[in-house]
Amino acid sequence: MNDWKGKGLGEITNFDGGSSVGHGFLRHLWACNNAVLPGERLAFLIGASRVGWVLPAVAEAIAGQPAVETQPDAVVLHDPAALQTLVRTLADRRLCRLRGEMFDVRADPAGPVLGQIDRGALPKFGIQAVGVHVNGLVDTPQGLHLWIARRAHDRLLDPGKLDHIVAGGVPAGLDPWETLIKEAGEEAAIPPELASRAKPVGRIDYAMVRSEGLRRDALYCYDLKLPADFRPAPVDGEVEAFELWPIVQAADAVSRTDDFKFNVNLVLIDLFIRLGLIEGAEADRLRAGLQTGTPQT
Repeated sequence: MNDWKGKGLGEITNFDGGSSVGHGFLRHLWACNNAVLPGERLAFLIGASRVGWVLPAVAEAIAGQPAVETQPDAVVLHDPAALQTLVRTLADRRLCRLRGEMFDVRADPAGPVLGQIDRGALPKFGIQAVGVHVNGLVDTPQGLHLWIARRAHDRLLDPGKLDHIVAGGVPAGLDPWETLIKEAGEEAAIPPELASRAKPVGRIDYAMVRSEGLRRDALYCYDLKLPADFRPAPVDGEVEAFELWPIVQAADAVSRTDDFKFNVNLVLIDLFIRLGLIEGAEADRLRAGLQTGTPQT
């Protein structure tokens, strides 16, 4: 990718702006929505509320535990406090790797908290996680630019991949906005008074099968215009470096490569549509997929 400099999206060599480009973007929507639910999974309920989906192997591992009722098509947990015992059972059997960070469990991201679970066990129970992603944008004389983070190579998930300037899961007890302010300082040394300028631009949900299990995530997305003289800096070790890219370079990378962390692609595609970098029927097709979680053919 060295033909983007000083050009608009439609001027990039071999970046034709037509159906092949849309297909390049569309593959990321398909990749992040590859789960068929319920499929062979059983519903996982806390009381009367379905909060996730479990494979038969997980259902078998936790069967007979206190407060667990196994039904033909569901596993019901009657006491939310017992969820910690179930998680420990899976960890002891090496069915999940604990992360030491607790997440709230809800049937819906806007609903009441029904329990708490270690982040590392979320995919094994198919419980939806909530995250925040921030597009760090800079207006320059050469056009709009985007801050890109490179994930540290010692990360458990997607080491070395490209990422947003700020992105992270919403831990127990915090909401997305509070998490944004916290993560901005911890990941990129963005002070609260600057991070608080972020504007909410939407939410993207997906259901994806990965090696760690079923990822059901709700991403709260924000745009943050940053001063031209601001330079983010790694703080907590999540990121090893930051680069400032022309927005068309980012669009080219998303269309042509898998260099970005899987879910970052979805948030960037939404950004490109809103900026008018993707237009017409392809934009409509991609927008519909982002809204429904089911990309159109």
